[in-house]
Amino acid sequence: MTRKLLGAILLAAVALIGVPGAAQPARADANDDAFIAALKADGIDHESVQAAIAAGRLVCHQLDMGKSQDEIATDVMNSSGLDAEHSGYFVAVAERAYCPRYADIPS
Repeated sequence: MTRKLLGAILLAAVALIGVPGAAQPARADANDDAFIAALKADGIDHESVQAAIAAGRLVCHQLDMGKSQDEIATDVMNSSGLDAEHSGYFVAVAERAYCPRYADIPS
C-alpha cells in the first residue's frame, strides 16, 4: 500500500474518534482492552471500538512505513477533531498497546 492510501485509511478510521455513540461490542484481546481503556481515561470518546482499534493498529503500520510520530499525530488531529495534545496521546497509547518497539523513540 502506498503512504497516501494508508493516510486515507487512517483518516477514515480516526474520523470516528471523538464522536460518542453506538453500543460497544466485545473486544478481541488484552491489548485492545488496554488501548480503549487508556483512551477513555483521557476523555477520548469513539463511536466504534473497532474503528478506534483499527486506527490504533494503523499507527504502527504507518510507523513501520517510515512515517514519524509527529506526522501521524498531525494526521489524527486533522481528521478527528482532537486537539494536538490528545492526538499525540492517541499515537503514544497506540504505540504502547500495539507496537511498544516505537514507544520510547522520541518524535
